Amino acid sequence: MIVALIVICEVGFWVLLAIGLSLRYLAKLPRTGAAVLLLEPVLELVLLVATAVDLKNGAQADIKHGLAAVYIGFSVALGHRTIKWVDVRFAHRFAGGPPPVPVPKYGRERTVFEWQSAGRWILAALIAIGLLQLAAWYVGDPAQTTSLHDWQTKMLFVIGINLVIAVSYTIWPKKAPAGHLPPGGAEDRDRAGAGRQGPPASQ
Repeated sequence: MIVALIVICEVGFWVLLAIGLSLRYLAKLPRTGAAVLLLEPVLELVLLVATAVDLKNGAQADIKHGLAAVYIGFSVALGHRTIKWVDVRFAHRFAGGPPPVPVPKYGRERTVFEWQSAGRWILAALIAIGLLQLAAWYVGDPAQTTSLHDWQTKMLFVIGINLVIAVSYTIWPKKAPAGHLPPGGAEDRDRAGAGRQGPPASQ
């Protein structure tokens, strides 16, 4: 049941996202669309309650309960970012919104981007570790929580990998080729040459 519920939550996330954005941009109902998007956290809450009930009813903690905790952790930490990422592209495609800002490729900007990404993944892993520990305490029997602790170890690897990536960009920042301009660089240069006759376009 837990695995099926995880699949349902994942499908439900994208269905609610599609409905919410369609209402916001296509049907011109921004408040209704926002209300639908606010239902997203309910999916994680349902999964959390279902997992707790399953354990309370005597189910042995195994890989599916660990997977549920990991899914919730990553949904909480990365879900808002995912919604924002899709929202910008949906607005650009269907509502004349500004184009998405490209991912920086070089220098300090790329280093900052990598640390921000690492921070989100590390937060997701820490939330998962916390939920897994709560589940282990809830079960109370070390012999029945081995799989939960195995998932905690996997999350530590996730943290370590993201730290290594971010640190590598800090120590060895990727250098831009000669003549490279950052996103918006040419536009900003043209405005400067024209005496900044108007305010910069909002992003």
